[in-house]
Amino acid sequence: MFGLKSNKSKAWKKLEQEYKRMKKVEMRALFAADKKRAQKYTLHQNGLTLDYSKNCIDDKVMSALLGLAKERGVAQKIKDMFEGKEINFTENRSVLHIALRNRGKSQIFSDGKDVMPQIREVLNKMKNFSEAVRLGKFKGATGKKLTDIVNIGIGGSDLGPFMVCEALKKYWAKGIRCHFISNIDGTACAEVLGGLNPETTLFIVASKTFTTIETLTNAKTCRKWLIDSLGEHAVAKHFVALSTNKTEVKKFGINPENMFEFWDFVGGRYSVWSAIGLIVCIAVGFENFEKLLDGAFDMDEHFRKAAPESNMPLILALLGVWYNNFYNIHRYAVIPYDQYLQYLPSYLQQLDMESNGKSVDKENNFVKCATGPVLFGGAGTNVQHSFFQLLHQGTEPVPVDFVVPAISHNEIGEHHSILLSNVLAQGEALMKGKTIAEAAEELRKAGKSKKEVDALKKYKSFTGNRPSNTLLFKKIDPFALGQLIALYEHKVFVQGIIWNINSFDQMGVELGKQLALNILPELQGKVLNAKHDSSTMALIKEVKSLRR
Repeated sequence: MFGLKSNKSKAWKKLEQEYKRMKKVEMRALFAADKKRAQKYTLHQNGLTLDYSKNCIDDKVMSALLGLAKERGVAQKIKDMFEGKEINFTENRSVLHIALRNRGKSQIFSDGKDVMPQIREVLNKMKNFSEAVRLGKFKGATGKKLTDIVNIGIGGSDLGPFMVCEALKKYWAKGIRCHFISNIDGTACAEVLGGLNPETTLFIVASKTFTTIETLTNAKTCRKWLIDSLGEHAVAKHFVALSTNKTEVKKFGINPENMFEFWDFVGGRYSVWSAIGLIVCIAVGFENFEKLLDGAFDMDEHFRKAAPESNMPLILALLGVWYNNFYNIHRYAVIPYDQYLQYLPSYLQQLDMESNGKSVDKENNFVKCATGPVLFGGAGTNVQHSFFQLLHQGTEPVPVDFVVPAISHNEIGEHHSILLSNVLAQGEALMKGKTIAEAAEELRKAGKSKKEVDALKKYKSFTGNRPSNTLLFKKIDPFALGQLIALYEHKVFVQGIIWNINSFDQMGVELGKQLALNILPELQGKVLNAKHDSSTMALIKEVKSLRR
């Protein structure tokens, strides 16, 4: 199934022809032939710059890619999303994370109902509560100010707020500290709780159904920790819920007035703009949270209105399709050159791989082309000394997105200038490479003998012609971060349209959970002789033996 070409549409066949023409073309030659190449393939949107000139493309390729987007009906699908159509077709739902950051006055409908009044109501509730915590008006059970905020969630209820809080750490209120518990591993709870004072700790339990096993297990452990110190009456003063299950929230001991709602038309990995962002509001203030929404709304408007050839998310998506489906490169890296953005690749892994890691299309057929690529990354310059060896001299190219703020929040000496010189050099090096002849000449100039030159010149050469995009902005602030996240959200959406899959369900995570529920009672000795494969049975037996 995988690796085969998609249905041979006219646009797809055109791109196959373009690939045959381009597969041996060097980017060096493209730059040499067109002095305005960088200018031609650079886009700007309200402080955000995308330079995509270092790709194996020319005007004919871009025309063919845009033709594919037109053939696949991308423009109509974008319109459908903004109009609240049920584009999540396996779950019969609208997809309206864009409504969460709608800063205009327009109505947005789902199931014939304008969702904006309820969204604004929850936002106002988030504003009032976050300000009350920050100002010390909402106090703990003993009357002390709540200074340590613990978000208990998993998946999108953890990765989004965690990444955003870390990215905006420079904006945290003085005296406020943020912590995150997601992993069911008891170590996650133990390490966070070990450094906290129950009297000054606020827990945010993020679970739409309030039944998520990882989240509720961790929440119950935190609840016991609090009760052991302050008594059961303290729960209502130290726990709030991000949920829709009022019955279970109340049963837990949380005051329903401190329950913040979000909706089925928002998937977990798209939910940081909702009540899931409550910890962000407390950390950076609601005004900065609104700026985050403003940045996302700016990108939404650009995505919705920009011409295809100037549309940043569309262009990024099409470049990904170009490499994934025609160059057969099924991986790519995102490298932020800013320490505050070190968790951006982890966030984007879920956004991209959970959204487009699918193998059945809209017509209920197995897809005939590769879909979601493997995404990895890390903060530059750290990763230059880990996996960049493979990027430069490995046998298979890896397209890269470099994410670069021109100004650091911490301009210490020459640090940021050196950092910037590194990221710009990496893009150039990946594109240009170094020929064997150039490597030989360099070795000769270094005084090496002919024998040494012949022995080393291939090792010192780089094939180059390795694609990258550079996303450049002034500084990591809430607005720029909002733009950046929304840009990647829409990129993933467009690729799902091209591949004719549903980017908004995540059924692939369910099977393992189901089997885990079967295995748990066996590990606990409550069930014997369950039917598994021989490997799983043997491992269950071995685990039980070791735990005894």
